[in-house]
Amino acid sequence: MNIQRTNNGQSRGAVIGSPVDARAIRIGAGFDALGFKHEAFAGLMDPLIMVDHYTMTEPTFGPHGHAGISAVSILFEDSVGVFNNRDSLGNDIDLLPGDLYWLKAGKGGLHDEKPTIGSKTHGLQLFVNLPATQKFDDPSSLHVKVKDMPVIEGDDHRVRVVLGQSNQTKGVSSPVLPLTILDAQFNSGGRYVHHLPKGHGVWVHPVSGDALVTIAGVATRLTPNQALALQAIDATAVELSSPDGGQVVLIEGQSIKEKFVQRGPFAMSTLADIETVTKAFRAGEFGTIAD
Repeated sequence: MNIQRTNNGQSRGAVIGSPVDARAIRIGAGFDALGFKHEAFAGLMDPLIMVDHYTMTEPTFGPHGHAGISAVSILFEDSVGVFNNRDSLGNDIDLLPGDLYWLKAGKGGLHDEKPTIGSKTHGLQLFVNLPATQKFDDPSSLHVKVKDMPVIEGDDHRVRVVLGQSNQTKGVSSPVLPLTILDAQFNSGGRYVHHLPKGHGVWVHPVSGDALVTIAGVATRLTPNQALALQAIDATAVELSSPDGGQVVLIEGQSIKEKFVQRGPFAMSTLADIETVTKAFRAGEFGTIAD
């Protein structure tokens, strides 16, 4: 990966990666995704570990375990029908188009999510890393309904504040780290500027249409098969634009800057910790999901 260190002469610098191409994922007849993993972004994706941009039309994964991470589901507004979300905390929630569900797995929890019959779910699945001090916390969850997400509208853009805040508009706070998720729709040539705190990372992906991402005087063009990650050295601003109109997701979070070991849906600080949660999972200590 090519990495650029930029500075506009006003101590507003950033470390910017080059565009990363997605990995195509198909599972069964009902799940297609563009997959992005942290190792392709040279550390700039922190605190994200993985993002899948997916479409799901039938149950695919069944109940499965998570540990050491937050598993976050973001549904786009063009989803159709209901996305049922169950977990070992006792939740059984029908997510609607535009909703968000955050499962902080901590020391371990079970999760199962699937579209109901006739539904088509379009969204993002995130694995957000947890700091070492929280990896053995008890599991917890957050459901944010689309009606509770502020919308920033201009002549050429419509931005949903799915989580966190953008400029002076505040949505529901992240349950773990300072983290913001923006879902932006643009008319042709539309632009939106989002201000970044010092030391935060940013991940940008065009859901549809090409996107231009401009920070510290450097503009990068992305196609819908790509994503870009960067780290703000100082407080600065990132401009999103879409030359022909489209949809762009921006995820901004406080970087953890800690080493971790990942084994599938588990991410812990050490291999020994991975073995600990793996044994707990096999022993049934992650709980159960009621039928």
